[in-house]
Amino acid sequence: MDTKPTHEQAQLQLQLFEQRREPRLRQARDWFFKNYIVENIDDAMRIAAPGTEGGTFTMMVLTYWDQTCAMLNYGLLHEDLFFETTGEFFGTWEIAKVVVPQIRERFQNQHFLGHLEKAAQRYEAWTEKRSPGHVAAMRQMMKQMRSQLPKAA
Repeated sequence: MDTKPTHEQAQLQLQLFEQRREPRLRQARDWFFKNYIVENIDDAMRIAAPGTEGGTFTMMVLTYWDQTCAMLNYGLLHEDLFFETTGEFFGTWEIAKVVVPQIRERFQNQHFLGHLEKAAQRYEAWTEKRSPGHVAAMRQMMKQMRSQLPKAA
């Protein structure tokens, strides 16, 4: 984008950042990054089944970022400002994307996390133009860090 963010876009982004600081969402984000280690839908259902604390935390994180990315995708947030200051959504997508096709199929919802996916795809192209190799390095770091975490029961 060659435009500056509007005051309204900056204000909305700050409001979304404040929501990330809400204690329960902060707890959910911490849980998600430490425990949501999945390779397929069976892992996801075991670790984060609906009705469990893990399921609640997972959906809090995924739907927070999907909603935030919907605002980005609809132009309510300034893309460059968002991408320059918010990378967690991409890490969230990287963790979740392995099971999203299976979840979409099982629950007959082809749009599940669609906004998060679309924003992550744009972010990957955007960041590779600015910092070639960054995405690959980030994926490798996440893989290494997550391989050192104990698997959830």
